[in-house]
Parts: sequence; structure tokens; C-alpha cells
Amino acid sequence: MSKIKKVILSAMLLAILIILSRFVSIKTQILVISISFIPIMMSAIWLGPKYSTIIALLGDLLGAILFPFGAYFPGFTVSAAISGLIYGLFLYNNGEALKNNQLIIRLIISSLIVLIIVNVFITSLWIHILYGKAYSAIMASRIITQIIMMPIQIITIYALEKFSRPLIKKYLYEEK
Repeated sequence: MSKIKKVILSAMLLAILIILSRFVSIKTQILVISISFIPIMMSAIWLGPKYSTIIALLGDLLGAILFPFGAYFPGFTVSAAISGLIYGLFLYNNGEALKNNQLIIRLIISSLIVLIIVNVFITSLWIHILYGKAYSAIMASRIITQIIMMPIQIITIYALEKFSRPLIKKYLYEEK
């Protein structure tokens, strides 16, 4: 894929990420229920860890600047970047489509790592620092949300990747 195509696709995914995370989500001080994982995970599959990390980082930073939800806290931007990096490292296959079993296994592993380590432990720490709420209480509520979100993430990304694979192959990887 040419660098121009990667930049254009990155910009589109970044715009989608900001819209999904800021306008199509349910937010409280402790919980965020969102489908903003879609552009990050799809960028990880199509573009790799460098792009998915940058998209996740910029999505959080620009979203916080343009459409703030409370005070900006850089820890959430770090968490977003770590998530993008983890998804990119596990889901990218140098532009080649993963076999169904490989994709499912990598989706499960990357989702487990991000949902448990980043979303439960690290993000709970940021919320504890920001609001002074009990760390264990924050973690308990976040664990429930992450258990619910994991199968939703895996099924959604698997279906989107399968649906978009022929289009991505045709329009992004074929040189005209």
C-alpha cells in the first residue's frame, strides 16, 4: 500500500474514531461504553502498530481538545496509545489477510490484554488519581463492562474484517 493511501486511510479512521468516541458513546466519570474500538482495531489490521498507535493517540488528544469531556488528563492518551500499539502488534500481518482461526486467536489475545491490563488496571488507576474514588470499586465496575465488551469487540471486528477484506484488497493493496 502506498504511503499516500495509508495517510488518507489514517485520516478517515481518525475522523471516525473522534466521532464514535465523542458522540456515539455513553460516558460517566467511571465508565465509558463506546464502539470507538472499531477504527483503532481496523487500523491495526490494515496499517500496523505504528499507524494504530498514532491514530489512537491523536484520536484521544484531538477529541479532548475539540470536544472535551471533563478536564484533559494525559494518562488517558497514554492508555489509548498503548491500546493502539497492542492491537497493531497482534493484528497486523504485513498487509496479508489472516486466516480465520489466526484472526480469531489474535483478536481474543489482543482484546484480553487491552481490556484487562489497559482498560481495567491502568485506566482505573487514572480514574483513581483524577477523582480519588476507591481503586477496587472502580475496578469492579470496569471488569463487568469489559466482560460484556469483549465478545462484542471480537464478533464486530471479525465480521467487519471479513466483510471489508475484498474491498481493502481491491482498492488499497492493488497498485493501479
